[in-house]
Amino acid sequence: MSINTSPGITIWIWLLRAIVVCNLAFLVSIGRRLIEEVRPDVPEKAGRYRRRLFLLSCLFVLGCAFRSLWPRADVQRIVIFDGWWSTVMIGRSVATVAEMAFMAQWALVLREGAPPGTRDLGWYVGRFLVPMIGVAEAFSWYAVLTTNFLGNVLEQSTWTLASALVVASVLKRAAPTWRSFAQATAGMIIPYIVFMSVSDVPMYFRRWRADQARARQYLSLPQGIRDASSRTVLTRQWDLWHDEIAWMSLYFSAGVWVSLWLVRSSPEPVSALSRNEQKSHSKFAS
Repeated sequence: MSINTSPGITIWIWLLRAIVVCNLAFLVSIGRRLIEEVRPDVPEKAGRYRRRLFLLSCLFVLGCAFRSLWPRADVQRIVIFDGWWSTVMIGRSVATVAEMAFMAQWALVLREGAPPGTRDLGWYVGRFLVPMIGVAEAFSWYAVLTTNFLGNVLEQSTWTLASALVVASVLKRAAPTWRSFAQATAGMIIPYIVFMSVSDVPMYFRRWRADQARARQYLSLPQGIRDASSRTVLTRQWDLWHDEIAWMSLYFSAGVWVSLWLVRSSPEPVSALSRNEQKSHSKFAS
């Protein structure tokens, strides 16, 4: 079946494909370097920590690759390519696993970097990040199944709060090994927080208000499960996709790069440091 494709959508499709190729190349490169670094002079705890970060990153990168190749907007049920693999149930399930893995990376970094013998802000945030994003995913599923954008408002607000807690946690750690990492983290995440606060969350809120004004009838959960498992609206019209393009493009590129960056650039876990290094690290604990 022939379908009319807007020129902007054609460019976007190929842009996403190029991003996928680059991301997978970066992932393979990092994996090879980790294999090369398995040698006697590298502490086993440090190597195990990097491998855990890498495996979590694999889940996120591959999940984003899937979503990049078969884009969809969940609540609207619109897709670029039709097929069972494009249904919302499949896509949202992949997204849930990927996003939980990404937040698990941050949680691991914050927990493992806590000063020895203390429980700083980062340690506590590291404990609560994954459950917090689990709540965000529940809000997302509520929006997807009922088609109520209020769920997206709550979901994205939770992500914004979690991101702010991550920034506060890394900036509060005063150990020298954390300074450059904290500065880089703030430089990457603060623009994300601003984008979410002034663009993404307000966009979903406007959609919810518009639905309320029209007295839209939402789906029940059983209806939503059936609908999300079968109904897709195949369209490649710019007017229907333009609100999704900005956040998807940034998410599937910059978001993935942050995940890969964590594998290589996060500070070494405190448990892998020598005793003298741990004592030095402890001096900076508040």
